[in-house]
Amino acid sequence: MKTKIIFITTLLASFFVLSAQNKQQEIVIIGTMHTVPKIVKKSYKPMLKFAKKYKPEAIYVESPMANDTISWEYLKKGWSKGYQKFYKLSDSLQNNFNYNDSKFNITISKDFSKMNNVDLDYLIKCFIYKRDHGNYEFYSYIKKYGVHGAKKPTRHEDGDLIYKLALYMNHKTVINIDDQQTNKEYHDAWGKCSKEGVSNGNNTANSKLYKKNYNSAILPAIFRGLGKHTNKRKSLQQLHDMASFSYVVKDTEGCRQGRKYFDERNMRIAKNISSQVIKSKKNRNAIIIGAAHVIGLEKEFKENYPNFKVVLMNDY
Repeated sequence: MKTKIIFITTLLASFFVLSAQNKQQEIVIIGTMHTVPKIVKKSYKPMLKFAKKYKPEAIYVESPMANDTISWEYLKKGWSKGYQKFYKLSDSLQNNFNYNDSKFNITISKDFSKMNNVDLDYLIKCFIYKRDHGNYEFYSYIKKYGVHGAKKPTRHEDGDLIYKLALYMNHKTVINIDDQQTNKEYHDAWGKCSKEGVSNGNNTANSKLYKKNYNSAILPAIFRGLGKHTNKRKSLQQLHDMASFSYVVKDTEGCRQGRKYFDERNMRIAKNISSQVIKSKKNRNAIIIGAAHVIGLEKEFKENYPNFKVVLMNDY
């Protein structure tokens, strides 16, 4: 009898282990509005509630990867003053800072509540040294607002959604997945497409789509439903069409180039995410990214990474 009990117990244990190993890795994509106006400053609150309920094992954010030298080569003199400043700091610290991996691991392993300003300053310097912008911003946020986050809305996805979620889940780091290798070319193509669209109806079509998207968001925004509205498939498709120049009535060279660069950026972001999700072996993964990228990423995952279960926020 004892032998039978041991056999059944072992069999059940093996079954549960095998079941866990074979569980499909899941990706939930949350589309953000980046910075929201003061009048709708609490728009991220319902999104945070959803994300907390989902309880992701990993949080992926729209920030350049530390080892993406091509993106940083552009960003060090690119569109963002913040990235320019960060790159200069990182360049300086890589020459002057005495980074110690053991000390970093000991410090970051502390409970958030046990970290003092000395610890936070050290971690911030480490992330600058590593050229890890996402976590440099995360720990700068903790130092400024404390372990419970900002009391008042920051009106941005980082402060109102990402960092509060990471603190709630006790995640010591967020994961960078952005790619800005061809951002200059994309913006050049945008300008070219706009010039070409003056007389062929493209700019008129874009203006109509923008107004349609904007007007449909007014009522949801008033009733704190902007996040949910933004993540409706119809809204996501409109944002995708505007960003990828899919709205055009007459395709032109500039619009085709812009679409190419936008699609390729989504392709590389999906690749960045996929490689890290596979490596992590975690099953519940939240991708928090600008809403215009959601449809493109969903397409990339379904076509090239079919082993993932990909769900959009409003479909979960």
